[in-house]
Amino acid sequence: MTPGSNIPLPVARVTVDVAAPVRLDVSGLLLTADGKVRSDDDFIFYNQPSGPGVTYRSGGGSAPDAITVDTTALPPGIEKIVVTASPDAAGQTFQGVEPTATIRNADDNSVLATFTPPQLGAETALVVVEVYLRNGVWKARAVGQGYADGLAGIATDFGVSVEEPAAAPQPVTPPPAPMQPPVAPPAPVTDPRLAPPAAPPAPPTAPPAPAPGAGKINLDKGRVNLQKNQTVSLVKGGRPLLSQVKMGLGWEPAYRGRDIDLDASVIAYGPQRNHIDSCYFGKLQIVGGAIKHSGDNLTGEGGGDDEVIVVDLGRLPQEVTGLVFTVNSFSGQKFTEVAKAYCRLIDAASGEELVRFDLTNAEAQTGVLMAKLIRQFTGEWEMTAMGDFVKARTVRNMVKPAAQAL
Repeated sequence: MTPGSNIPLPVARVTVDVAAPVRLDVSGLLLTADGKVRSDDDFIFYNQPSGPGVTYRSGGGSAPDAITVDTTALPPGIEKIVVTASPDAAGQTFQGVEPTATIRNADDNSVLATFTPPQLGAETALVVVEVYLRNGVWKARAVGQGYADGLAGIATDFGVSVEEPAAAPQPVTPPPAPMQPPVAPPAPVTDPRLAPPAAPPAPPTAPPAPAPGAGKINLDKGRVNLQKNQTVSLVKGGRPLLSQVKMGLGWEPAYRGRDIDLDASVIAYGPQRNHIDSCYFGKLQIVGGAIKHSGDNLTGEGGGDDEVIVVDLGRLPQEVTGLVFTVNSFSGQKFTEVAKAYCRLIDAASGEELVRFDLTNAEAQTGVLMAKLIRQFTGEWEMTAMGDFVKARTVRNMVKPAAQAL
């Protein structure tokens, strides 16, 4: 295919993968007739891998990421899905990188079309192809529109909110003729799903966490995205959240790297920072089953959480006053060799994401203290994002530094 060309789709389910000599982040956006997303939920990527009719599949570092579109499952009013790509390495451009999109029959993997955008240079993000509805027929169109201001520029263009007001996106390669008149971008709002151009993309939150010292944050206004050393009180509507919560950990190996075995653990402490017990892949439940581990993931393959720890706050014994969530690289690779590591706190009953902390600016160590939960005198729990790196390949070696960090 060439820029602007299109083909009718002979099948209802198609997969678009984007391959390149370097690792790419591939995303999909569901758009209405006005060319905008309905909400941030219409942005499908590695931290939000599924939506109605659209799913993200990780290549795990050895194969390209892909977006699959089931046109029969798309919600009413969705008329276009755009597939985007950006280099995984912060600040890297497409200069010297020749990405190729392959459109496949999702059921038998047969190739329907390929497209290699020409003359790329200073772009840091790219709208590669789009799957769109025209006169009752679903088609695929080669686009190849580049942006110099990264994924945040694409997000703003299609109505996804960003953490800080971004400048209007500047396409650096001319787009094909538009399918409908352009729509003016909405007024910027704060929502750190995507970081500003100088930083890697970050997941959504409403509202963003204030800077340290700006007052205690709680869950009354919904999801909270924590920065290092920020604290959120697990209180909603003035009442402590005494229910089951899940701590999810996700990661991926670096591009074309060997498998990376990260282990999520939680260490329980008493009021004198005394070690009570540790929950990890070798001990899947502690303190009477109030804390349970999902089991070991040896590679980080697949989208979404790779390991999950369930904590029943209401069942925790009174002597447990502090929990520290840790991650170790059992296979010995440093965290600088790990891509997209994050932890998030989820309401186990509703599946709602409450708090997220993305591990950025990794250090060349094998252990990290991700977050801590501390019981207050009032009975409520507070979670603090840590992101402190230590030299430790097992949870046993994390007990002492975790106690010191409480």
